[in-house]
Amino acid sequence: MNKYDVVVIGGGPAGIAAAVAAHKQKAKVFLIEREARLGGILKQCIHDGFGLIRFKEKLSGPEYVERYIDMLNQTSVEAVTLTFVSDIKQVEGGYTLTLVNRNGISKIFGKTIVLATGCRERTAKQVLIQGTRPAGVFTAGTAQYYVNILGKMPTKKCVILGSGDIGLIMARRLTLEGAKVEGVYEVKPTPSGLTRNIVQCLHDFDIPLHLSHTVTKVFGEDRLEAVEVAEVDEKMNIKEGTQRKIECDALILSVGLIPENEVAYSLDIPLDRCTKGPTVDQTFMTMREGIFSCGNALHVNDLVDYVSEGGEIAGENAAVYKNKERKLIDIKTDKNFLYIVPQKIDINAPIDKIKIYFRSIKDFDNTKFIVSVDGKVIMTKKYAHLRPPEMESVKLDLSKETLNESSVILLTLEE
Repeated sequence: MNKYDVVVIGGGPAGIAAAVAAHKQKAKVFLIEREARLGGILKQCIHDGFGLIRFKEKLSGPEYVERYIDMLNQTSVEAVTLTFVSDIKQVEGGYTLTLVNRNGISKIFGKTIVLATGCRERTAKQVLIQGTRPAGVFTAGTAQYYVNILGKMPTKKCVILGSGDIGLIMARRLTLEGAKVEGVYEVKPTPSGLTRNIVQCLHDFDIPLHLSHTVTKVFGEDRLEAVEVAEVDEKMNIKEGTQRKIECDALILSVGLIPENEVAYSLDIPLDRCTKGPTVDQTFMTMREGIFSCGNALHVNDLVDYVSEGGEIAGENAAVYKNKERKLIDIKTDKNFLYIVPQKIDINAPIDKIKIYFRSIKDFDNTKFIVSVDGKVIMTKKYAHLRPPEMESVKLDLSKETLNESSVILLTLEE
């Protein structure tokens, strides 16, 4: 059985960054990818806007991930594709993983594991749309795959439900390819995507955005023929009399992403109910010793630059992991946070360069981010604007604080 210091599951931007970072720490690394090529979802993201933070320039998705693949190719990391992890068992000193690929079944040993399995899209079933099951109902990622990878047009006239970033980008992409996008319908009173995508993908192409609206029914037997849309009130209830029928041949769903954590489920790793990813400390180690999480498997990021950054944090810490007792403190927040990552601090690990990622629960203007330890304010940062779709990050240094397991770390947002 081949033995490795770090086994990375997932060959997207987070997994590649984790593998490269672990190799830099002199670890023996094994990278597993279930698709035929490395790169994850970025292989089909041909629009630009990637890499502004990491590389200080605008790159397309394939260009961005190719830079990391080039870094990977310069290391001794062993990478396999078309390979699935069918079982993980904890043994003395680490974990054994059972792999399945074209060569059959094999087993490897990993002292630590990094979960970089990405996320998946919510489907029509998960948003409870009534009606039949005709062809022509796509998630935004599937429509993107049809157009950018297969070179096939899935629609001539469509309705887009949800204002997530992939949906906004596909509204522009389909318009450029000659399709008619009747409109983007968002059930919430505010858009779910980045401001730049709303401007560049909708406003610049005169595509209407209907807030507080949703799709209530689909019509058609073999192929989608029409959808019914309606306005909703502040409690998400349909306003009677506002329903209208729109003829179209496709419904594109951009209704949210869910971290892919089947492996974490199988290992009984506790998940955060807000992020839908594992609960972690500042090293991105889960509540299971020796198992780390990063990228969109940990929490859905809005920028791939943050995905790579999280991968580096997890990969580096997995490489230097030593099985020693952890002393964990919960990071507490007020009601103005949607979520934070990490959720805990291990005071037995380095605490001088802690990266905190967070989203606000609603739109805020002129807000102050405050960190206090045992009632003493140790850091403040001002934000002109905070929006839930746009994740923020701050660096936190707790090395000058006297921490113990009864210490209270509190994050607050004050308007």
